Amino acid sequence: MSRSVNMKLCLGSLLTVAGAVCASVPSLEAPACSVGKGTIQYNKSVPDQADFPKTQVDVCYDDTSIHLVFTAFEETNFYFNGSQTTNDAIWAYEVMEAFIHHGTNDPKTYLEFEVSPNNVTFQAWIYNKSKVRATSAPLDTSFLTQPLADGLTAETTLDKEAQTWVSATKIPLGLFNVDDGQAKGTSWRMNFFRTVVSPDTFPDQLLGAWNPTNESNFHMTPFFGNVKFI
Repeated sequence: MSRSVNMKLCLGSLLTVAGAVCASVPSLEAPACSVGKGTIQYNKSVPDQADFPKTQVDVCYDDTSIHLVFTAFEETNFYFNGSQTTNDAIWAYEVMEAFIHHGTNDPKTYLEFEVSPNNVTFQAWIYNKSKVRATSAPLDTSFLTQPLADGLTAETTLDKEAQTWVSATKIPLGLFNVDDGQAKGTSWRMNFFRTVVSPDTFPDQLLGAWNPTNESNFHMTPFFGNVKFI
C-alpha cells in the first residue's frame, strides 16, 4: 500500500489499516520557557468523550528539561492513598499523567510520568510492543528509581476552596538523549491524561485525555499528539 493511501485512510475517525490503528491526532507548538508556553486543555472523557472536569497542561522547555504544569479544575475529591510512595500504583487513585516520546512515530517505548495530589510521582519507561496494549503482547515497565537525582521533580499545590490542584514538573531532556541546549526544533509524541475518583466510587474511575482513546486504555500510542519545540 502506498504512503499516500495510508495517509488518506488515517484521516478522520479511527480506522484499521493492515492491522494497525490509525487515529487523527492534535498538535501543539511549545516554545522555550523564557519566551512563553504552549497550552492544551481538555474536558472529554475516555472512551465515550462525555463531559469531564476541565484539565490544562502548559508545556515549555529550557536548556535541560521539559517543563509541564498540570492544572486540575473542578476537583472535589483530591483523593490519594497517603501510604503510597514513589513508583507505587498511584494510578489507582487521582493522578495527572504525561506519556512522552522523542520522535514522530507511534512509539513502542515511551516515558510514563504521573503525579498525585499529594505530590507522589510515578516514572517509568514503558515497552508496549503492540502500541495498543494488546492482551497478546507484552507491556513491560522499567522504573526510574532515583527521579530526584535524575532531575525529575514535581511541586504540587492544592486549593480546595477553588477546587483546583496544580503540579509543576520538570523532566530531563537527557532521558530522551537530547543534549543540553538542543531541544529547539525537536519533535515529540505526547498524550496527557487525568483520572478522577472518590472514596465512594473507588476503584471505578472517570478517565480524561487530551486526545481520548477509543477504549478505557491510555496505552494506545497512535493517539499520541504531535508536539513541536519551537
